[in-house]
Amino acid sequence: MRERRRRLGLRDLLEVGTVGLRTRPLRAVLSTIGIAIGIATLVTVTAVPASSQAALDEQLTALGADLLRADPRAGADGDPVPLSAEALGMLQRIGAVTDAATVGNAHAPIRSNELREYPETGLTTLAVRGDLPAVLRAEVTSGRWLAESDLPTAVLGIDAAERLGLSQLPDRPVTIDVGGVAFTVIGVLSATPLSGDLQSAVLVDDAAAQRWLGFDGAPTVAYVTGDEASIEALRPVVAATLSPGASGLVQVSQPSAVLAAKDAARSNFDGLFLALAAVALVIGGIGIANTMFVSVLERRREIGLRRALGAHRGQIRAQFLLEAILLCALGGASGVPLGLLGTAAWSVVQGWPLVVPVETIVAGMTAALATGAVAGLAPSIRAARQSPTAALAAT
Repeated sequence: MRERRRRLGLRDLLEVGTVGLRTRPLRAVLSTIGIAIGIATLVTVTAVPASSQAALDEQLTALGADLLRADPRAGADGDPVPLSAEALGMLQRIGAVTDAATVGNAHAPIRSNELREYPETGLTTLAVRGDLPAVLRAEVTSGRWLAESDLPTAVLGIDAAERLGLSQLPDRPVTIDVGGVAFTVIGVLSATPLSGDLQSAVLVDDAAAQRWLGFDGAPTVAYVTGDEASIEALRPVVAATLSPGASGLVQVSQPSAVLAAKDAARSNFDGLFLALAAVALVIGGIGIANTMFVSVLERRREIGLRRALGAHRGQIRAQFLLEAILLCALGGASGVPLGLLGTAAWSVVQGWPLVVPVETIVAGMTAALATGAVAGLAPSIRAARQSPTAALAAT
């Protein structure tokens, strides 16, 4: 009667499956490095975009996706088509518009202030109509915003303030030379990511620019906010309002779309890094497979002895397959925290919130175990095919 094969218990399987790891720890550590690098890369390139997306969502929420910017295009003479001095009132009469503001280049150079002398600052003087900080969701970080008057007062963009040495306004009033007229600096505007040109500008009230700087009142840029759901439909209306009969001469853009486009472009690089992570995993898997083939050759006598004592092919196969999976699991267990550490470091450097999707960790460990199973399959089959007599006779 044929003897019934004895099953190998889970505890026994774990014991024989970890023989290679326990007897050759240095080789085990070196074998897992490739897997650890691949998993760390995989975790990083999936978690970093999640943190980046969270930061972008926060930024878009703070800045708003309901903002439109209107710029005149160049006309037949090559110069931008002038907008009407009544552009702000025209825009505010559009039913779907919730708020609006305009700025115009006053073409007044800023040459000096009380603290420093400048041959030429390169800053721009912009005449403002409307509540520009409210429209752009910006804040006055120091001092106060412009009053609607013709008094010679100015608010500095954040970069202009730094260039003039006025990031923090002193207790006493400070004046700057704007087109030969002394303007008192009363505030500093916060960063305006959706309108970077305002950051390096000196902002004055429209009435003051007309009185003191000879400004003609024609704006060069208009900002409009509306209902986010209908913002696209508002574009042609804004263009037609600012340039009746020739709306094509006004370009209406959505500044927040630029941020979304940058994020989409960044996703292309994320795909590249995912490909690199896959390459690292393949290389790591080849290393594991090579290690397991060498282990099978070195342990032929052990295999032959176990076969002679009654171990069947399935048990030998399971032993070496488990060893390969455990090697890759160790690599995954090392790679996941390394990837999380890299993600945390990059998020801190970029000022992003740290976001690590749970599926990223699950995917990392799953990839490690799958790599181990694939890498260990061929060596385990080869080990199981060893003849007991041939294996015992091997030297």
